Amino acid sequence: MTETGSSPSLTLIIFALAAAAVTAYGVYAFIYGIYIRCRYIMLGQDAGEFQDWKERLRVTFRQVFGHTKLLKDRKSGIMHLFIFYGFFIVQLGAVELIIKGFYPDFRWPFGSLYPFYTLSQEFTVTAVIVAILYAAYRRFGEKLPRLKRDVKATLVIYFIGGLMLSVLLSLAFEALWIGLEPNWIRPFSSLFQIIFSFVHPDAAYWLFYLFWWLHLLILLAFMVYVPQSKHAHLLFAPFNILFSRMGPPSKMLPIDFTDETAEEFGVGRVEQFSRGELLDLYACVECGRCTNMCPAANTGKMLSPMHIMTKIRDHLNEKGEAITEKPPWTTGRILGNPKGCVHKMEDVPFAHGAPEGFEPHPELHTDIRPTLVRQAKSYRLIEDNPLNVDLIGGVVTEQEIWACTTCRNCEDQCPVGNEHLSLIYGMRRYLVLTEGSMPQEAQRMMNNYERQSNPWGLSRKDRVKWREERPDLHIPTVKETDDFEYLFWVGSMASYDDRSKKIAFDFVKILNEAGVKFAILGNQERSTGDTIRRLGNEYLFQDLAEKNIKQIEKYNVKKIVTIDPHIYNVFKNEYVDFGLKDVEVFHHTELIAKLIREKKITFKKDFQERVVYHDSCYLGRYNGIYDIPRDILRAIPGVTLLEMKRNKEDAMCCGAGGARMWMEEDEGLRVNVVRVKQAMNEKPTVIGSNCPYCLAMMIDGVKAVEAEDIKTYDLAEIVVKAMG
Repeated sequence: MTETGSSPSLTLIIFALAAAAVTAYGVYAFIYGIYIRCRYIMLGQDAGEFQDWKERLRVTFRQVFGHTKLLKDRKSGIMHLFIFYGFFIVQLGAVELIIKGFYPDFRWPFGSLYPFYTLSQEFTVTAVIVAILYAAYRRFGEKLPRLKRDVKATLVIYFIGGLMLSVLLSLAFEALWIGLEPNWIRPFSSLFQIIFSFVHPDAAYWLFYLFWWLHLLILLAFMVYVPQSKHAHLLFAPFNILFSRMGPPSKMLPIDFTDETAEEFGVGRVEQFSRGELLDLYACVECGRCTNMCPAANTGKMLSPMHIMTKIRDHLNEKGEAITEKPPWTTGRILGNPKGCVHKMEDVPFAHGAPEGFEPHPELHTDIRPTLVRQAKSYRLIEDNPLNVDLIGGVVTEQEIWACTTCRNCEDQCPVGNEHLSLIYGMRRYLVLTEGSMPQEAQRMMNNYERQSNPWGLSRKDRVKWREERPDLHIPTVKETDDFEYLFWVGSMASYDDRSKKIAFDFVKILNEAGVKFAILGNQERSTGDTIRRLGNEYLFQDLAEKNIKQIEKYNVKKIVTIDPHIYNVFKNEYVDFGLKDVEVFHHTELIAKLIREKKITFKKDFQERVVYHDSCYLGRYNGIYDIPRDILRAIPGVTLLEMKRNKEDAMCCGAGGARMWMEEDEGLRVNVVRVKQAMNEKPTVIGSNCPYCLAMMIDGVKAVEAEDIKTYDLAEIVVKAMG
């Protein structure tokens, strides 16, 4: 602001004091908003020491600056790239603009490069405006169901759009004020300059400062808003990714049962989550990608991974305020709920079959909108003390907790590294280990595992009997031979379930034909406990794991192969925490693919079928194996390989994981039926899978839709049919 006498000098002082005052408050509110949330996070449990810093930094750099997760949705990812990098680039121009408010002649000392700097700033500002308009279109034009359309969710569009527009208008009126001609190095502000060319220089002077103040106030308001909104992810997400768990994805952490002072196990109160898990809550951007892919939400169930995050975050804010006596809000309570009020789930509906308003997508046969609507209606603001609101029941219902199939679609899609399953596992453990509460079918299944080490409660002594049905196959036990390369871990499904036995038989036939030496444990084999662990009974799981590891060590096993991806995952990624070492673990598709490459098995017949392949969650998203099963199918003569619209990383769960195989699916539509309908879109003659649970679900789904002409096979069965 210029000064030409005593009065303008006073004006300059007032101007400077006003700018300093609003800036000081904005910075204070911004810092306080971050501080108080960090303090709430510290209410959680210590997550222990962090290692693998080189890998952590690599992952963080790739995901934050490379947008690798965001680009899973290419349209949104590219839009966000423009906004993300544009916001960084324009800060240089924003600082210059603010300084110009005090020193109108100021410009960065870039010399001959200054015109190019100006041009880059104008193009960047305009690109951000275009990107933010596209963001508005995605939300209000396309009306993507996963995106909220309330005021809080859309404020950022007005903030960023207003910031960018105020820059161009400030520059346009500055040019009119000081008498600059429109110029190619200022193409977009020059356009506004031409539009407002009728404005007198004196008026342009005041208009420049009007938009200068608007820019400063919008910038500071945005700063205040960010830590108190979903846009706190701008601050917390990079740290959330940096401090996320390295190693196998969604790996469950052990509980220390040797701690005799522990009176509760699992998570029954928000402060029992780890600090890393609480950091997840503030990193959540509410983009809805997790819910958009969740099989439960897609089939009309109450579970929405996004709402798990946001509801627990609200509860942390409310309970954190009660514990620390420090409110999370700095602008009165404009952005928060009134004092004395808390959020709580009430009158939660339960839909038998498709819920009201369910309109299936023509290709995916899914719809998340009823889930979002029912979440909004059930999550209410009531007068109560947050210390009286239970985490389980009041914030997250058991209905939601038990609906999870642990498929990892939510975590795989999350652009900020949130670990939704960790929260659900913690609450399941609390229900099972501390309260002894679980669905009746799950209780019965768990009792069967405890007594007979299988979900049906069938005699353990009959575990080896499956091999008696095929005397033509050589299936030795470890007691009958010590000359084996692989221990074939059969699993409960193939030991007792008639349909799964056929997979085991055909896999054994492949091994016999290829001359692979293997053995089974027979009646010495127990359940690996994977299902039990996902259910929440960590104590029984650890007991099974320790016994199984002793058996493996007893027979000096160096290689394990299994037809079950769940067994594969738990051996490969989780048993190491209990002492399993120096053992290679293979899924049967890995071994079959190896035998094909080595030409130890050959195909004599064409398998003239259109095979649509279903990716199992525990082989795919948990272990990254997508191409090997497809390579097997491509190697089989006559096979036409088809892909569902949701495949590989985006593949929809069959509905059996997370112990859901053993629980009734009364709520919403059946996940397996929806998945079969997705497969039928491709006009297959065969649905291929690599998991006995998936196969069982596909078979039931085919029967449910009365598509009896569609056959269902495991890949091992298809290989044997082609072997002749």
